[in-house]
Amino acid sequence: MGNRHAKARSHRDFDVDQDAKKLNKACKGKGTDEATIIEVLSSRTSNERQQIKQKYKATYGKDLEEVLKNELSGNFKKTALALLDCPSEYDARLLQRAMEGLGTDEAVLIEVLCTRTNKEIIAIKEAYQRLFDRSLQSDIKDDTNGNLKKILVSLLQANRDEGDNVDKDLAGQDARDLHDAGEGRWGTDELAFNEVLAKRSHKQLRATFQAYQILVGKDIEEAIEAETSGDLQTAYLTLVRCARDQEGYFADRLYKSMTGAGTDEETLIHIFVTRAEVDLQGIKAKFQEKYQKSLSDMVRSDTSGDFQRLLVALLH
Repeated sequence: MGNRHAKARSHRDFDVDQDAKKLNKACKGKGTDEATIIEVLSSRTSNERQQIKQKYKATYGKDLEEVLKNELSGNFKKTALALLDCPSEYDARLLQRAMEGLGTDEAVLIEVLCTRTNKEIIAIKEAYQRLFDRSLQSDIKDDTNGNLKKILVSLLQANRDEGDNVDKDLAGQDARDLHDAGEGRWGTDELAFNEVLAKRSHKQLRATFQAYQILVGKDIEEAIEAETSGDLQTAYLTLVRCARDQEGYFADRLYKSMTGAGTDEETLIHIFVTRAEVDLQGIKAKFQEKYQKSLSDMVRSDTSGDFQRLLVALLH
């Protein structure tokens, strides 16, 4: 799905020279031609944007990022710069920012590590090492604690089974293990949860949740909500929801970022940028189905200016 969609995004013939020229012209002279910047960035794949950056540097002797940093502002600037980053580096920077300074933004660590594939996690670890000359795993160990640290470290191993087979017996066994670990024994036995939620395929987990429902008579999410709290609960629920319906999980995150007091632009930006070539079209369809509202319309009413135009362009 990902690749087919990535190719489809280049609906015009990609011409790297032309794009570099257009961007250079858009940033020259009086005022900036934001419409051109939006058009080029939103209609190219991540890979193509990397080529445009190289071409721009070779032709004009300047970094495109630096030029846009000076020309643009606010959330529009943040989104444009995020689109120029390659996905694993963008995720690595998100994680690094979540851990630098006082306090840690656990929500970002959870969202990134609980929703990426093995391949993506391996690429993020390599990018992190390259960009910051540090190990992502040791930084996460230093910045988190207790059971949250254990599940995040399990996820960093990138050991999830990504096969398509479902083993019914294993699902039954896992459901029993989760039940035994949960019932009155929380605080001592999260190992079973980490083992199952970090290593089984999404398809296998769906079978496990069904088996759990039959065995215990309640939904696994209810059990997690009753038995855990705080960041650990968020991590477990994210893993369960992604296994059930990853596009639905992101649709919910987008909806929440635009309802209530104020718009959470950071979440909007990072979901749009990281899912653009993965499943943003599916998220858009799921959003419509769950909320009876178009994601584009909601973005239009909750954001403004060039930031709004760029997000809407990424949806098409």
